[in-house]
Amino acid sequence: MRTFATYHPSVLLLYFSGVALITALTFHPFLLAFSFLGAFLWAGRLESGKAVVLSLGFYVPLFLLLALINPLFSHNGVTPLFFLNDNPVTLEAVLYGAAIAGMMVSILYWGRCYSQVMTSDKFIYLFGKAIPKLSLFLSIALRFCPLFLKQMKKIHQTQRTMGLYATESVVDRLRGRMRVFAAILTWSLEHAVDSAAAMRARGYGLPGRTNFSRFRFTLGDLALLGLLVLLFGWTALGFRGGSLRFAFYPGMSELELSWYAKANYGGVLILMLLPFLSEVKETILWNYFRSKI
Repeated sequence: MRTFATYHPSVLLLYFSGVALITALTFHPFLLAFSFLGAFLWAGRLESGKAVVLSLGFYVPLFLLLALINPLFSHNGVTPLFFLNDNPVTLEAVLYGAAIAGMMVSILYWGRCYSQVMTSDKFIYLFGKAIPKLSLFLSIALRFCPLFLKQMKKIHQTQRTMGLYATESVVDRLRGRMRVFAAILTWSLEHAVDSAAAMRARGYGLPGRTNFSRFRFTLGDLALLGLLVLLFGWTALGFRGGSLRFAFYPGMSELELSWYAKANYGGVLILMLLPFLSEVKETILWNYFRSKI
């Protein structure tokens, strides 16, 4: 199920913009952990669980690489762990690198969720009237990338079925790749011409042309919008009050565990897990009503 994706595009854009901004502007360990947890669990609901688990094979090495780069170039901090080429490797630099890596991986997972939820029709609905040409270009570009990969895989499998990859020769494999590239290049040009002709025939961009939209702002969207405003506002108060701020240099800040800080942590956790909790709630209700039949 994709219950959260059925909300109004403007509310979804507000949510993605807010969580991405919070993730990018903070180095607080709790907030980064909450952001990664929310994005990872939601990606598991939007995609297959196997695909999300296999994606860790890329994101874990990326995390380690980013985390190890910082202490090699930054030697700030007051807690040296050891010396490398007479340069101190400090605990603060290691943890700061881990925080940067966690922020990047979390944003990448939110990007996976965004690509699944914010489809091209939603993007055109939001920006088609304000910036019609740019929104159309971005929509076509975002849609073209998965089509390009899908068509390339189809051509490759067709050539393999025809027996063009029967030998282990490197030259034959290189020739096969060149054939696939030539075929996909020809297909891309034809697809672009066909798309342009189809949109011209439909009168896209002509003055007075109306656009059909299936999106309606409902009471459910209003309720979600109100909840997001409350959660984002509560998070902003936490940043302003200092409970959601964290510094690594020159020394690491202490994690606040007051009741106010815990309330701020709870608000951020609910905000990040909101799509996943919405999907779980609908699944529970669906299974409950099915059991009554």
